[in-house]
Parts: sequence; structure tokens; C-alpha cells
Amino acid sequence: MAIRVAINHKTTYSYDRLVGLSPHIFRLRPAAHSRTMIEAYSFKITPKEHFINWQQDPFGNYQARVVFPEKTTALSVEVEVIANLTVINPFDFFVQDYAENYPFRYEEQLRKELVPYFEFKEYGPLLRKWIAGVDKSKKTINDFLVYINQKLNRDINYSIRMEVGVQTCEETLGKALGSCRDSAWLLVQVLRHLGLAARFVSGYLVQLTADIKSLDGPSGPENDFTDLHAWTEVYIPGAGWIGLDPTSGLFAGEGHIPLACTPDFASAAPVEGATDVCETEFTFYNKVTRIHEDPRVTKPYTKEQWTAINATGLKVDEDLEQGDVRMTMGGEPTFVSIDDMEAEEWNTAADGKQKRILSHELIFRLREKFGPNGMIHYGQGKWYPGETLPRWQYGLFWRKDHYPIWKNTNLIAHEKIKKEYTHETAGQFTQELAKQLGIPPEYMSVAYEDVFYFLWAEGKVPVNIDLGKVNMKDDLERKTLSQLLDKGLDTPAGFVLPLKWNYTNNNWKSCKWILKRDHLFLIPGNSPMGLRLPLDSLPEVAKEDEPEKVERSLFDDLPELDHFDETIISRYDTVTIHPPKPEKIKYQEVEGKKWDPFKPKKKVEEKEQEVEPAFKVESIKTALCIEPREGFIYIFIPPMDYLEHYLDLIASIEATAERLQVPVRIEGYEPPRDYRMERLVVSPDPGVIEVNIQPSKNWKELTGLIDTLYDQAFLSRLGTEKFMLDGRHTGTGGGNHITIGGASPSESPMLRRPDLLRSLITYWQHHPGLSYLFSSAFIGPTSQAPRIDEGRDEKLYEMEIAFSQVPENGFIPFWIVDRIFRHLLTDITGNTHRSEFCIDKLYSPDTSSGRLGILEFRAFDMPPHKEMSLVQMLLIRALIAWFWKKPYKHGLVRWGTELHDKFMLSHYVHEDLKEVVEDLNNAGYPFDISWFEPFFEFRFPHYGTVQLQNIEMEIRMGIEPWHVLGEEMSSGGTARFVDSSLEKVQVKLKGLNESRYILLCNGSRVPLRPTAVKGEYVCGVRYRAWQPPSALHPTIGIDAPLTFDIVDTWNSRSIGGCTYYVAHPGGRSYDSFPVNSYEAESRRTNRFGNTSHTQEVLRPSPGFSVVQHYISQNRGSFYFDAPPLVINKEYPYTLDLRQFWKK
Repeated sequence: MAIRVAINHKTTYSYDRLVGLSPHIFRLRPAAHSRTMIEAYSFKITPKEHFINWQQDPFGNYQARVVFPEKTTALSVEVEVIANLTVINPFDFFVQDYAENYPFRYEEQLRKELVPYFEFKEYGPLLRKWIAGVDKSKKTINDFLVYINQKLNRDINYSIRMEVGVQTCEETLGKALGSCRDSAWLLVQVLRHLGLAARFVSGYLVQLTADIKSLDGPSGPENDFTDLHAWTEVYIPGAGWIGLDPTSGLFAGEGHIPLACTPDFASAAPVEGATDVCETEFTFYNKVTRIHEDPRVTKPYTKEQWTAINATGLKVDEDLEQGDVRMTMGGEPTFVSIDDMEAEEWNTAADGKQKRILSHELIFRLREKFGPNGMIHYGQGKWYPGETLPRWQYGLFWRKDHYPIWKNTNLIAHEKIKKEYTHETAGQFTQELAKQLGIPPEYMSVAYEDVFYFLWAEGKVPVNIDLGKVNMKDDLERKTLSQLLDKGLDTPAGFVLPLKWNYTNNNWKSCKWILKRDHLFLIPGNSPMGLRLPLDSLPEVAKEDEPEKVERSLFDDLPELDHFDETIISRYDTVTIHPPKPEKIKYQEVEGKKWDPFKPKKKVEEKEQEVEPAFKVESIKTALCIEPREGFIYIFIPPMDYLEHYLDLIASIEATAERLQVPVRIEGYEPPRDYRMERLVVSPDPGVIEVNIQPSKNWKELTGLIDTLYDQAFLSRLGTEKFMLDGRHTGTGGGNHITIGGASPSESPMLRRPDLLRSLITYWQHHPGLSYLFSSAFIGPTSQAPRIDEGRDEKLYEMEIAFSQVPENGFIPFWIVDRIFRHLLTDITGNTHRSEFCIDKLYSPDTSSGRLGILEFRAFDMPPHKEMSLVQMLLIRALIAWFWKKPYKHGLVRWGTELHDKFMLSHYVHEDLKEVVEDLNNAGYPFDISWFEPFFEFRFPHYGTVQLQNIEMEIRMGIEPWHVLGEEMSSGGTARFVDSSLEKVQVKLKGLNESRYILLCNGSRVPLRPTAVKGEYVCGVRYRAWQPPSALHPTIGIDAPLTFDIVDTWNSRSIGGCTYYVAHPGGRSYDSFPVNSYEAESRRTNRFGNTSHTQEVLRPSPGFSVVQHYISQNRGSFYFDAPPLVINKEYPYTLDLRQFWKK
């Protein structure tokens, strides 16, 4: 966003006596071609007795010629420039075809016009030597200019030189040192010798402190800075003059404000004149002051605003504490790479190599900050249809009592310290671990890949395919086969130790697995070996001998966790044998019949029967697996019922790793859900990395958590924003879901007070702005988080009936809230997860892991700044504190088409949020609407404003729900595409006299709607931005660009207007996404033109009825009858340009 600054520059010459001054030339006024908008300029000279004449030199530069009739003891010049700094992309230019590559030759006519800029002023030996070292091979002109500018920057060191004049090129090269003007003049001469027209530029340089420090080099000045500066401009056919700053090695941008551009440095001096002979004292200062800053995502709040936000957060905490709400708040923020925005893994794919590396880096950083003695778990996450394998996830677990789970960080195998461990290390580790667990090492089994299966699989490979040379396009099975053949099928895949907890003796027990085959062969596949054990081949256990599984309820009161250090030390190498040794097992006959494994089975009826084992033997079907994989030792943890047993096992594993000095990775089953344990998970989602953060009990804890998470993610080279090709700013695309619960499920405010959920649902339904201001780009009934009134018309009626069933006092069973709302809080397909309010983890009847007392707000997109994320959370906290004291009980509103008409416009969303802020203020929470301005700038970016007489017209982005089309065939099968070709803008007029002026868009009259402010009107314009091969109404063409005209009906003429372009107005096609917010902003601003309006005879479209218009033209004036105002009854707040396309 633009930053308005004031540049104040004062120079004073003090003389030791009265002196006469010759006429002076001052070149201190910004040049007419300055790309940075100059809003005001002031030039003040002392002594006051003088005559001033403004003129332009032969090169179009402004200069003031001042005559001083009287002698004086001082000369003072003071300049103030008010500039609007909007990001300028210095590479945004076209080049003539013949000049695309260096070297090239200028056209003859152009060369004549540029003669002064080719003149050689110097040609010394050092200059010739330096030019001889320049790589003059063919390269694009962009690359060549970058190369030559940076080469000179590297070779010449910068120094501040107060002496008058400019060094010669020989002097600068000889010293390898010079001021900005010395380097600029050297570069001018170098470019001319290389055949390029170049000129010397004197001007102001403005550098503002960066909002966010850079990870890759200098971040700029620590404080805002301005000074007189010099740089070089080179003329490239098609592009014009391009600024090169050899002092920094960069191209000139919005901070370079030219004052004088000339062929020779002598005619660009800021001050030129003479005085009588005297002693002179010279003083000067330059200062830049920020006058106005629009809210922006890199700096959303001032210090004063954040102090007020923090105070409100503490005030809300006080009420939550007094009300005994016992609420915790967590979330699922998402991140993307800051280095690569185009790779598939950062757009559509869930997995990717770089995504794993950055996630691994992040989980280690978060462990250091949140759980220094926590355990990192390498597990498996979500698994969606069509995906070959489950997704990976990295989990961080630590105890709430802060007692260590894993003490030595060096024993966690990190990517940076990878060692090629083999099966020999894995076998040694398994034997040592058995001693730590008090289990006979001979119960260990060696696991192999199934050689017969893979020999069969190898025989299926085509004869002309070399398995030793697989590539990324090969299927997963072929890659696995190639890897195993390289490794050798006779090499052990890993080691298995059957393991379970003996509840009778409170220790570990094991057994020897008995298999029909001599060895333990794994089920073929790509998953960890712990998921490929041949459990079905193990001896069956009679039902009466099977241990009864008791699932621990998360609602139970649990004791404090023990420390396991002494237990492990005392247990080491103390073997307790529970079952008889394998060689002494006697097969027991059943019903007097001898068991014969080779006897053919009798055919049985096809019905479920209980099969009684032929002999009884204790068989443990859960096992710990140690597998060498990818050079690391992976330890697969079997499922366990209680957290105490899990922690005992982890402590034993670390003790083994410490004894052998072998770093390991823990995988397999996670620790059982337990509120005595904190949990943080980093996992992949399509295009993003998702972080499930641990819940926070209060505002102070929450701010610390979010602050740390964003900082550590940034240090891991992960960001929170993405950009579209046209420069539009978006979130990560993965959401920033917010979760509400309690320290334990039984303390969840949603379970204790079901009316709280009713209040939240009702309030969100009353205020659509809450749904759309914080949402992602894709909204509507088929989005990830549809509102309850999007999709099914009867849902509001059913929801009101459900509200009547919500208990308000007395005993409230926990299950009631789930049963009331489960089938209403869904999307149109019945998916309970895809809802604005998701209760999947509130009190699910399926499993205990779904009974966590958690309500998830899923309509929040990832904000680009941590402070914006906290304001979102504060809003929810304040609403819950209010509704806890005073439930919000009202009927639901039937918005109808207003939902996707009125509330798609920034103005009405803003008015809606003002009502929310007013409600919170009345409830005792001092919110300010300005706290949400950064969200409006992010969600509804400003495209441009134009002032026409007394009327101001502003264009902003609007929201447009995208339609999901019918099923079509694609390369991947049947798919439903999204029609994203429709877009919307909001046009807002201030100071409009509606009886005199009307607004046209592409010749169609815009149905302006008055607001609460006199003379202020607003409307949305829906248009087709591009024409995809599959879309609604494929015969309707593109409406862009949008030309807006304010028409004076009294004088029958357009008083002016503006044009909004969907693509670059010069036809430039962007091949890559913006690399940062600066390039994105420049792409947005390029698409708005504030000097364009309709010049020809206006022919307004007739609207929705056939209206005859009389149009005539006489002596350059045109007259027309204004079309009648026709309002679409379905969408009265929107002009839909598709309505005006004819067959």
C-alpha cells in the first residue's frame, strides 16, 4: 500500500562577511518524468530579497534561476517534497525486438536523437582495462544490465565524499573507491563505451525501514532515511530510460526521485552559482517523515493500537475467569514456502521433498521453544481416496508437568546428521532394548521382505525396462522393487520384538512368534514394517484367553504421571519370562483329535463361524519394530492403551540409544490421547504445511504461542501469504482454523453450556461479514466451510427447531449437543467436517478421540501477519465471554440473495463489522473498527481512486462466489471444475449529485445504491474476466477492461472516469507468480488507469428492457438520453455485465 512521506531538505551557506551572490541555478524540483507521484512541492530561499524564475533546461528538467540584488551573510535553501511512495517494479517494461539481446544497434533516427548520450568524455587506460574485462557475450538486455550494474558495485567501494565535483573514471578505478556521483559517472562512461545511451541523474533517495527483516542479506536502514543521491539511466528502445544505481547494485525504484537528468554531471549539480571571496561554513540536513500509511499486512497495527488490543485481551480474560468459562483456544495455521510459490507441492500437491525438509526444520525449532524435552514422532496422518499412501506428519509431544520425555536432542535423528545405519545396528539396538525392557532377547525375530513375491513382481517388468534406472514417473511399486533389488532381498528388513504390558505384574512381556514359514516375511508394500507384519499368520488366541481391552475415558480424573528413570535402571538386564520358552511349548489336542496342518479342510457353509484353535499358545499380536530405512534407525511403537506405558517405553528407547550412541526416529502409533500431555503436529495439506498448535488457557499464553510460531516458521523459510499472477494477495489457501475447548474434555464450555454454540451460530448467521471478511477466496455452498444458510433452503427452519431443543439449565448430558446439531452443521453433501462450525471433535459417538470437547471455526483463512491472527482470536474470545454472560437468543435471518449480493461488497461488510464492534463495546469490550482495517485491505484490496471535480470514485475488489460445474472427464478421471472466470469490483462514489450525474460501466448504467452518508453511493459490478474452455454460459465473452464514466446529464458529456484492466494494459503476459508483496503490489497498480474515459459518443446499454435512445453529435459535443435506471430484482446491489451480451 502507498505511504505518503514528506522530504525536508535544508542547505545553509554562512559567510564571514557580507558578500555578493551571482545568479544561482537550483535543480531541486522533482523532474516531470518522476515515476513516484509528487503531491506537493515547496521551495524557500533566504535572503528574502530575491527574484525567482522557473524554467526548463534543454533536457526538460525544472530549474529555478534566482537573482539576489543585495549582499548577504547567509544563503539558505529549504525544500519540502510530499511524495506518495507506491511500489514500482523496475523490470516492468517492454523492449523492442531488435534490442532484446545485447549487443544491439540503435535505429538511425533514434541514434541521432540520443547523440549527446553517446559522447565519450573519458578513455583512460584503467577504464579501457575494466571494460575489456566485461563479458560481452550475447545475453538478454535485462541480464546484461543487471550484470554490469552489479559488477561495478562489487569493484567500487562506497565512501561519503564532501568535496565538490566528481572524480574522473581513472581516479575512481584507481582507488576502487568513490561516492554515489563518482560511481554514477563511471557507469555512464562504461555504458557509452559499450554502445548504450546513458545519462547522469541527480535526485533524492528515500529509504524506509523494512517492516520485516530479511532472511537473506541486508534489510535496509534501521531508520527512515533520505539524502541527495546520484545514479545512472540507460536508454533501451521500447523501455525508455531505465535507472541503474551502482551504489547499491540495484535498479532504481520508487525511492529514487530524479531532480535533473543530463548528459554531463556538470549540468546536473543541485546548486550552481558564485559568491565573492570569503570564508564559508556549510551545513545541511535531510529528513523524511511518514505522513500517512494505509494499513498493510506487513505492519497492520501501530504501537498504540497493539497496546489497546492487548489491554482488551486481558479484559476479556478477566471476564472469562470470573465466569468460570475454563476455555482453551488452539488452531491450525498453515504456511507456504517463501522461496518457491510455483512448485506443485506449494499449490495442489499434499507431499513434496522441500515440504518435508522445511517441516522437519520447523518441528525441531518448535521443540526448542515449546517442549525442549519433548518427543518428536514421525507418524502417518490423513489418507484421502486416490492417494497411494497416507500422508506423513511430524508430532511433538511433551508433558504438562515439564518432566522430560526425551532428554538428549542429539539422539533424535536429524536430516543434517544423517548416517548410513544398517541392519546390523538395528539388530544390536533391538537386543539392547530387550534388556532395557526386561525381555529375553531371543524373543526377537528377524524380518525379511517376501522374496517370492518380489521375484514374481520382477518377472512382470517389461524386458526393456532397467530397474536400476527408475525415475519420478515410475509407479511406486516399481520404485520399491528397484530399491529392494539394490539392497538385496536376503538382507534383513528389520527386527521385531513382540510387546505388550502385563497388567498383572506391571511390567513388559513378550513371546516368540510361531510362523509356518521358517522366517518372518513382511507383507509387500511401502509402509513402515510395523504396518506390514503378518499378524494373520500368527496363532489364533481363544476368545476366553484374549485380554479384555479397556479404553480409558478422557473424562476420567487421572493421577499425576510418574518418572520412569529409576524403574528403567532397576529393570535393566533383569529378564522376566511370562510364557514358557518356545522350544518347550507342547501342542494341546482339542477334543482328542490330533492337529494336522496338512490335512485338507472340509468345505463349510458360507456363514460366520467361530474357529477354535487346534492348540493353545500365548500369542502377542502387538510388536515393536526396529527398521533401518533411509540411513536412519526407525522404531515403530505398537498401539497402547495408557500413556504411562508409552512413556515407559520411550524412556527405555532413549536409554538404549544413549548406551549405543545411535540417534533414532520414533514412528508408529502416537501416545494415547491424554490431557496430561501437550501435542503439536506439523503435517502436509494440498499446497501448504499445517500446524496443529497446542491449546492456550489465556490471552498472554496465546500471544506468546502465536508470536513464537510465526517467528520460527519464518526462520524456517515458511511464510503466510501467496499471490496470484495478476498480483492479488491471498492467504496460504490452507486456512487458519480456530479451535475452542477445555483443559480436559469435561471442562469444555461447549459441552457444559450447549446454548453457547447456539449463540455463536445465531450471531454468525446475523452478521455475514464475519463469514466473508476472514474467509478464503473460495466461498459458497461448495466451499470448505459453508455458512448454515448456504446450500439448503430449509436448513434455517430446521436449525430453529434444533435451537428449541437446546437445554439451558439443570443436568446437561455431554452427548446432547452433538445429537442436536450433528446433522445440521454439514455441507450440502452431508460432510460434517466441512462446515463453518465443525463439531467432529466435540462429542462424537464413534471414538474417544472424537470426544475432545472441541469446536472448530473453519471459515478463517490464514492471515499474513501474526497480529492479525491474534485479533481474529480475540474477536472469538470476546464474543464467547459476552455470550457466556448473556446468551444470544434470536430468530435467524432469511438473507436470500442478499447474502451473495450485498455482502460481497467491502462497504456493506464494513458496515456489518461496525455493528459487531458496537455490540462488543456495549458488552464492555473496547474494540475499534480500525483493528479490522488490515483485513479489509487484504480481503478487498484497493485498486485505485480518481478525483473528478468534486466527485471521488474508488474501485476496490469485490467477492464473487465461484460455481462448481457438473461432472466432466479429466485426465485423472471424473472431476468437477470450478468456474473462476467471474469477478467483481466495488465502485464507490463520494460527493455525487444523483440528480445530475450518472455512472456508466462499459456503456451500461450502474444501479448506484445510496449509503448512510449524503452524496455517497456504492454498487458492485460482476464481469467475465477470462473465458475458460469449461464454464457457465460459454457463449458470453470477456467484459474486460472495465471503463467507468461519470456522465453529466445536464451538459450531456462525460466529465472523466477510469479504467480497470484484468491483465497488464500493455499486453504483458506474466509467466511466473510475484516473488514478494512488492512485485504483487506493482502488478495491481499497473492495472488501474486514472486518465481513461470514453471519448466517443456514449451509447448506453438499454438494461433489461428495450429502450430507444437518441444520440447525436454536433461540433465535437454529443448528446444522449440517459437510460432509465433498471434494477435487477435478484441482485439489486450488482450490475451484471453478462446481462448485456446479445445472442
